[in-house]
Amino acid sequence: MRFDIITLFPELFAPFLESGVTRRAYASGQVAVHLWNPRDYAQGNYRRVDDRPFGGGPGMVMMAEPLQHCMDAIRAARADSGETEAVPVVLFSPIGTTLKHEVVAQWSDSQGAILLCGRYEGIDQRFIDKHVTHQISLGDFVLSGGELAAMVMLDAIARLQPGVLNDEGSFQQDSFNPALDGLLDCPHYTRPEVWNGQEVPPELLSGHHANIERWRREQRLKITSLHRPELIEQARAKGLLTAKDEGFLAKIAQQL
Repeated sequence: MRFDIITLFPELFAPFLESGVTRRAYASGQVAVHLWNPRDYAQGNYRRVDDRPFGGGPGMVMMAEPLQHCMDAIRAARADSGETEAVPVVLFSPIGTTLKHEVVAQWSDSQGAILLCGRYEGIDQRFIDKHVTHQISLGDFVLSGGELAAMVMLDAIARLQPGVLNDEGSFQQDSFNPALDGLLDCPHYTRPEVWNGQEVPPELLSGHHANIERWRREQRLKITSLHRPELIEQARAKGLLTAKDEGFLAKIAQQL
């Protein structure tokens, strides 16, 4: 899996790629990351990559020509590595599809992509129209550039790769995972058993696996119904809730 990242600030990625548990994915090459600065492909002494927008207005716009030369270099490098098929080009943009678990899961099983990190007021639309195949958003807010969004996407993809997490089943217990029927995860506890007068729920200390799993299921249902009720409706529509689940949810609703 290979990701080529077009960014004016490649130095931002160094600590990200070298830190945390997901660094295993990058160090092993399971997720290969190549950084490309369009300024290296700009013309003139100043290596200019932006200019004022036509029609006036604040800010600057990334120019199409340096990006095109950068894209040509990326495609040539991928061809030299034996790639024959067209690779998706992802732009991080407010109009894009929200990055959710199912989107991450699809990309984690792909051959990678070219990630385009915009800056300033945006990118010349002509370059977008010519090259971009997918647009992705982290949510209804605006960042200074696409670099953080690229890191978020890469981190989410990397942790799904085999051998990256210490426990192969760890990500199966993540919030939104199909293994949990798309629900939020339950609370977690560790030593000591009593901290600041607060005790660990007795179910977790019982050693009774069925009771522990039932407690965790109920906590997931409770937390999801309180904080993300639409996820409960989605699970219900898919027929993922049991009669016991529905009974517990009805009890919670009465208490509220």
